[in-house]
Amino acid sequence: MKAVAFNGSPNKEGNTWHALQLVTAELEGEGIETEIVHVGNKTVRGCTACYRCVKNRDEKCVLGGDDVNDWIQKMKQADGVILGSPVHFAAIGGTMKSFLDRAFFVAGVNNSMFRHKVGTAVVAVRRSGGLPTFDQLNNFLNYAEMLMPTSNYWNVIHGRVPGEVTQDLEGVQIMRVLGKNMAWLMKLREHGKEAVPPPERETKQFTNFIR
Repeated sequence: MKAVAFNGSPNKEGNTWHALQLVTAELEGEGIETEIVHVGNKTVRGCTACYRCVKNRDEKCVLGGDDVNDWIQKMKQADGVILGSPVHFAAIGGTMKSFLDRAFFVAGVNNSMFRHKVGTAVVAVRRSGGLPTFDQLNNFLNYAEMLMPTSNYWNVIHGRVPGEVTQDLEGVQIMRVLGKNMAWLMKLREHGKEAVPPPERETKQFTNFIR
């Protein structure tokens, strides 16, 4: 089994990276392969609502010049996905948001590619805005029908300078418990595939209230 984590911070080894390291260390301790992909330092254009991915249905976004399509395939091939973001004005970092908007839209129109994968989110913040950012990340996981492991508190860890989050003892425990629960859920899913068939996927229904 493998889990892929996405670091949405501009800093390669900032506090978001440290948070992801705490989670992936627990996964690796359970024999699960992990990879951390640095997204936040890249130039990623936002979705242009061209709907060509809906027409093509080839598991790709038509916008070129970045690594979004490679990252989509990494998520498709992984058993578990971790979304990590810093907090920018009480919200997801801009590059990370652009990536997620495109990736999850492509996944959704291609037979819900991420459906029933194990997915979770972590947030690193100096002081405030952690919970709104955590909620925003969870919206992507929920939309994709992913299985979401929990911890013993919300998955937010606090620190300012890189590495300072390791002094947040409660935050460190939150990440550690999350990693253990994620590994357990991934193993349950893997071992239960044959014993318990998943529910049939339903075609998405759209209701527009303004006609």
